[in-house]
Formats: sequence, C-alpha cells, structure tokens
Amino acid sequence: MVRVGFIGSGKMGEALIRSMLGLKDVDIFIIASDIAEERRELISKIRGADATENNRRVVENSDIIFIAVKPQNIDEVLDEIGDTDKLVISIAAGVPLRRLEEKLPKARVIRMMPNTPCLVGEMAGGFALGTRATDADGKMLMRLLKNTGRVFSLAERHLDAVTALSGSGPAFMAYLIQTIAAAAERQGLPKKVAEQLAVQTALGTGKLLRDLKMSPGELIAMVSSPGGTTMAGRQILENSDVREVLEKTIAAAAERARELGASSRLA
Repeated sequence: MVRVGFIGSGKMGEALIRSMLGLKDVDIFIIASDIAEERRELISKIRGADATENNRRVVENSDIIFIAVKPQNIDEVLDEIGDTDKLVISIAAGVPLRRLEEKLPKARVIRMMPNTPCLVGEMAGGFALGTRATDADGKMLMRLLKNTGRVFSLAERHLDAVTALSGSGPAFMAYLIQTIAAAAERQGLPKKVAEQLAVQTALGTGKLLRDLKMSPGELIAMVSSPGGTTMAGRQILENSDVREVLEKTIAAAAERARELGASSRLA
C-alpha cells in the first residue's frame, strides 16, 4: 500500500486526492490536513481518505507528502515538518527547490506545477526533481498522477514557462473563449449559445490535436479552404498584432513567476 499525505486540502488538493483514489493499479491510503474544519469534513467523507488538523500526524502516517498550501503559508509548514526524511512534493507556486531543500534537509523533494483543469482530470503540468530525489521518485509521482491529465518531468529552469503556459493559461484561454463568444453574439447568436459553442469548439480543437496527434499548423491548413470563411478570418488575425500580444502575455506571466521565485529565495 502507498500511503500519501496532503498538507492542505483546498480545491487542488482535493482534486489530486480524488484522482489518486480512482487509480485501479495502486492500493492507496490518503490522509490530509487542513486548517478549515469544513475542508476536513469534506475530505473525511471521501472513501479511502482520512482528515486531520494535525500536520505531524500526516507526516507520521505517510510515505509521500504533498504540500498544497499557499506560498505565503509554506514557511510555517516547512518549519513544522523540517525533520522528515520522506518524499515531499510541493505544489506551492514560485517556491524554488533550493528553498525547499534548505528547509527539509533530510527529505527527497520534488517541485510540481499543476493547473486548474486537474479538477476535471485534464491537468497540464510539470515537475522538477530536487538534488536528492531519484528517478524512481519521479516515476512514482507520474504513476500517482495518471488520472489527472498530462505532466512532464523537466529541469526546474523550465517551470516558470510551465507556470505561464499551463498555470496561467486557463485564464488566457478563457479570455479568448469569452472574446470570440462575445463577437459571435454581436453577429446575432444568443449569448448562451455563443458561449457554449465557443467552449465546445475549444474543447474539440484540443481533443482533435491531441488524439489525432496533429500539429496546430496541420489543423489550420486542414480547416482553411482557399477563398473560404476561415481564410477570411485568418487574414485579419495574421495581419494584426495578435501574435505579439500573446507573446507578451506569456512572457509577462513567466517573468512574474521568476520574480516570485526570486523573492521566495530571499525570504
């Protein structure tokens, strides 16, 4: 049996817990802590999970520990569990491996960047191994995350870009969906229909690219008939500064992630 602990049981922690307990090839027990009584009550109702307000109890009853608290609260947690020698996986945004390993000198540490589609089993994320973590630790993490979506093992220097693309990306994608739905509404579509069509189009496009292993360029070419409606729209897109705007959007989010990481190192 794999014993997994969660310190912090918010929405992301809950999503990870539920996905792990849905694994069919891993016998798993989960114990989770949270400062909020309502979160503990919710977790305790999940079959296969136990809840507590005591972080030390989580550590003592786990082989693998996820730290799923906000970055501003992580120091208190790290100080409390600083003597553990277990595998610790932090999903606290912007907190670098160096700081985690300094606070947890005996632990094997992994830094992970999930994203909110984890809530529906469609996570796009990445993780980086600390200096004491092993390849086997990385493989175990990927095994535990099998039901959550897709996650990639990367060097830590890439996690800021993952934060910008996948961590912030759902907000950017939602903004684009909101914008094209509003444009379709101005063409006469009812608002709810326009929003549902935009969402389904985004969902279908992603599934098409993933399942048929197509590149974005291939799909663009497939949909773009000469002289057709797609080409008419593409001319507007390609003659605008939308590419530059999106480039700046991702760059700004990545730079902010680096800033947060730098401030964390100094804390």
